[in-house]
Amino acid sequence: MTPNRAPATHPYLRAATAGVRHHTRAQDRAPLAQSVDRAHLDVLHAHLTELHRLLDQLAEAARPPYPGAGRHLATAHTRLWQASAEIHAAFHLLPTASANSTECRPEQLPEGPPVLTICQRHLAAGHMIRRKTTPTDLNRPHTTARER
Repeated sequence: MTPNRAPATHPYLRAATAGVRHHTRAQDRAPLAQSVDRAHLDVLHAHLTELHRLLDQLAEAARPPYPGAGRHLATAHTRLWQASAEIHAAFHLLPTASANSTECRPEQLPEGPPVLTICQRHLAAGHMIRRKTTPTDLNRPHTTARER
């Protein structure tokens, strides 16, 4: 068994990957009309936001000893932010249980307002990425670190 495939390495990350894989398979069997709702996008946004934080940490750790790898991880970090921004926008375009509103209203979230709403989570992640990334980088189409 190769060292990066050892069962003891990164058990929480492996469990999260298995959970996403299981969810994807369950979605394949679910009717399409029921597969996308605000609760679904809220949980997915939370997952992407945590991946965003993890990539940020990995990019920072990789930069000094391996600058090339650090640049690629930083590019992935930016692209993951873009994905979470699109999910946040899609969240607000889905209908709510009450009036058709696209405003950020924690009281209209499924299960009531959580401790950290999708909008608060998105603003916190946005603050973090804007400290390390330029607006031009955030709006740039997909590129690899080598193309820069």
